[in-house]
Formats: sequence, C-alpha cells, structure tokens
Amino acid sequence: MKPADFFIILPAYNEHVRIGPVVRAVRKQGFTNVLVVDDGSKDDTSDAAKRAGATVLTHIVNLGKGAAMKTGADYAVENGAKAIIFLDSDGQHRPEELPLFVDKLNKGYDIVFGSRKRSRHMPFIRRTGNLVITKVVHWFYKMDLRDVTSGYRGMSVKGYRKVRWESSDYSVEGEMIARAGKNNLKYAEFEIATIYHDKYKGMTIFAGMRIVFNLIWWRMTH
Repeated sequence: MKPADFFIILPAYNEHVRIGPVVRAVRKQGFTNVLVVDDGSKDDTSDAAKRAGATVLTHIVNLGKGAAMKTGADYAVENGAKAIIFLDSDGQHRPEELPLFVDKLNKGYDIVFGSRKRSRHMPFIRRTGNLVITKVVHWFYKMDLRDVTSGYRGMSVKGYRKVRWESSDYSVEGEMIARAGKNNLKYAEFEIATIYHDKYKGMTIFAGMRIVFNLIWWRMTH
C-alpha cells in the first residue's frame, strides 16, 4: 500500500492551537488523505484544520472520542481507504513515526499499536491506570501489549471491520482491543515517543475504571 491508500484520522475537540501544526506535519510525511473529525468544538478547530490542508468532518455537538474516531473511519472506508491510522490532535504523537505504522500494515498485520515510552514524564495516573488495564487485557484476551490506552494505532480495512466499536468515549481503545482479541487478529506493537502537554487532559481515573469494567464485561458477555 502507498501513502495515498492510507487515511490519517485525527479526532479533535477544542484544539485550534495545535491542530494546524499536527496536520501540516502529517502532510509533510507524504499523506494526502488527512481527516480531522471536529467533535463539537467551541473554538475554530475546523477552520484551523482546513487552513492546514485537512478534510474536516464536524459533529454538531460533542459525542466523545470513540464516536469521532468511528465517524472518521467510516468515512475513510467509504472513500476508498485500504488502511487507517489514528493519532491524537494535540501534538502528543510524532507524525514522523507514521511510516512505522505503514511498514507494519504493509507486512500483513491487521492492527498495529504504538506503545508510549514509560518515563517519569508520563503522569502517575496514566502510568498506573495503563498498567492495570494492560494486565486485564493479558488475563482476559491473551494479548501481550505494553500500552493499551495509546491513541496512536493503525489498522487495515479488514481489521477495522472486525473491531468496529460501539463505545463513544475513551473506552473505545479498550473495546477495540477486546474485539481484536476475540477475532484473533494479527497484531503488532512497537515503541513510540509521546509528549505530554497537559497531564490533566484526556483520560481520567474514572474513565480508566470504566475501561477495566468494560473489558471484563465484554469478555463475559460476547
């Protein structure tokens, strides 16, 4: 697959400051299909993304990260994507690492996960929560992943159809893994860099607890 076969999807909420540089950095890697899903932002996220060269889909109201990711993925599949890659719109991921995902997907993996480096810069709540969730995934789904909650991940269209989720919030990443495990998808994981701009933004301890509960519930009921 060539770069033109990939859709790069960025779910965004009130990211007018950072979205432009992220989109431009993605395009600099040679990707022309850059899709921003503005999830009901109250600022000019959409305009900033368009000025940077992205295609923008807009939710009238905030529906949650999972809903934004699904909106983007469905659009990509409908418009000829052969594979999709998600990354956060706030600059926490390095677009320069996109070719690593392309390489793995071109080697036949159904789903590919970016694993954030564990360091003192990772907020304590995220580090602890990720460790707990990782253990649950290993016990219940027999998948050996180091970073379950990283938003930097890619998948083939075949993989997406197998893991297409119902979660509208941050539980999306856990549900995606649960479905990948249940369907025995071929997966890969490799280390990525991560920059933490705001330790309080994103997943909370309550969201982490919900992910753990949902992972166990999905395993028992599906």
